[in-house]
Amino acid sequence: MSESLSTAGRSGRKHYRIAGLASMAGTTIEWYDFFLYGTAAALVFNKLFFPALDPITGVLAAFATYAVGFIGRPLGGIVFGHFGDRIGRKSMLLLTLLMMGIPTIAIGLIPTYEQIGYWAALLLVLMRFLQGMAVGGEWGGAVLMAVEHAPEGKKGFYGSLPQTGVGAGLVLASLAMGAVAALPEEQMLSWGWRLPFLASVVLLGIGWLIRVKVAESPDFEKMKHQGRQVRLPLLEVLRNHPRATLTIIGARTAENAWFYMAVTFALAYAANQLQIPRAEVLHAITAGAALSLLTMPFCGWLSDKVGQKRLYFTGLLLLCAFVYPFFTMLGTREPLLVWWAMVLAVGVVFPILYAPESLLFARQFPAEIRYSGISLSVQLAGVLGGGFAPMIATSLLGAADGSPRYVIFYLVGMGIVALFCTSLMQGDRAAASNMSMSRRPATPALETL
Repeated sequence: MSESLSTAGRSGRKHYRIAGLASMAGTTIEWYDFFLYGTAAALVFNKLFFPALDPITGVLAAFATYAVGFIGRPLGGIVFGHFGDRIGRKSMLLLTLLMMGIPTIAIGLIPTYEQIGYWAALLLVLMRFLQGMAVGGEWGGAVLMAVEHAPEGKKGFYGSLPQTGVGAGLVLASLAMGAVAALPEEQMLSWGWRLPFLASVVLLGIGWLIRVKVAESPDFEKMKHQGRQVRLPLLEVLRNHPRATLTIIGARTAENAWFYMAVTFALAYAANQLQIPRAEVLHAITAGAALSLLTMPFCGWLSDKVGQKRLYFTGLLLLCAFVYPFFTMLGTREPLLVWWAMVLAVGVVFPILYAPESLLFARQFPAEIRYSGISLSVQLAGVLGGGFAPMIATSLLGAADGSPRYVIFYLVGMGIVALFCTSLMQGDRAAASNMSMSRRPATPALETL
C-alpha cells in the first residue's frame, strides 16, 4: 500500500513538473512568433510595406498593423476560453500553437509592396490578426495548465513558468532579428528579414511534440466529472463577476503598456529619434529578457512567500518610480546607460509584475469559468495597454517635439489607475478561499488554486 502511494506521489510530482515545463516551452515558441512581428514592425516593415509614406507615418502604419494582433486577442480569449472551459485546456493549447505558427511562416513568404502593392499590407494584417487570436487563447490555457497541476504552496512558482516563456521568446526573437540586422541593409530588406519567420516551422514542430504529451488539467477533469460545467462561461463571467473582470483589466493595462513600451516603442524611439544603433538597443533588450529567465521564476517563488497581490502592488510602485529614469537614461545616448535602462525595464521591473499575475488573476474566478474569465480580462487589457500604447506614445512624442515627457505622464497615469484597481482585488487568502467554493453549493468543493 505504501509503495503504491509513493508511486502515485512521484507520478503527481512528475505531472505538475511536466505541465509547468510544457507551458513554458509552448509560450516560448508562441511569443517568439509574436515578438518577431513587433521587432520587424519597428525596424523594417515601414520600408517594405509602406514605402510611399514619410518615415514617421510609415512607422505609425507599421505599428497599426502591429496593433491589429492585439485587437484579435480578446476574440481569441473569448473563443478559446469558451471551449477551454467546455472541452478542455489541452486541446485549445494545441490548436493555438498551430494558429500562431502557420501565420508566422506565412508572413515570411508575403510579397512586399513593390511586388503586389497594398495587397501586401492586407495579407500582413490578416496574418497578424490570426496571431493575435492565437495569443489571446494561448495565455489563459498555458497559465491554467501550470497552476491547476501544481500543488498548494508552489502554484505561484509554477504559474510563473509560462510567464518565463515570454522572456525566452523575446530572447529568441531578438537574437534572430539581431542576426539578420547585421546584414547589409539591401540584403536585410530583400531576404534577410524573412529568415526568422520561416525558422518558426522548426519551433512549431518542437512545441507540438512537447504539448501533446501533457495530461489534461486535474481541475478541469474534476469539474467535468462532477458535472459543474457552465453552458455559456462568458455570460457567467459578465453577469456574476464584473468586478473581477474590470479590476484585472485596470490592473494589467499598466504592466502591458510598460512592457511593450520597452521592447517595441523604445526600440523605435532609440533608433529613429535618438539615432542609437538599432543592433545596440536590440542587444540590450535581449540582455534584459535573458535576465528575466532568472528573475521571473524567482519572483514566482517569492510570490508564494509574500503573496501575489502584495508583490504585484510593489511592482506597480516600482514601475511608476522608474519611468522617468528610464527615459532619462535613454536620452543620454550613453551605451552603458541605455543598456542598463533596457535591462532593468525588461529584466527587473517587468518580472515583479508579470510573475504573480497568473495565479493572482486566476484566483479571481471559479474553475468552471476560469479560462474565459482570465482570457477576456487579460486580453482586453492587452488591447488597451499593449496594442495602442506604441501608437499613442509615438503621437505623444510628436506632440512634445520629440520629448518623452508626455509619454512619461501617460505611463505613470496608467500605473496609478492600476494601483487603485489592484487594491480592489481579492487578497490572496480571500481569493484562495473563494477558489475552494463551487459555483453550485450542492457540489463538492473546487480544487483550490
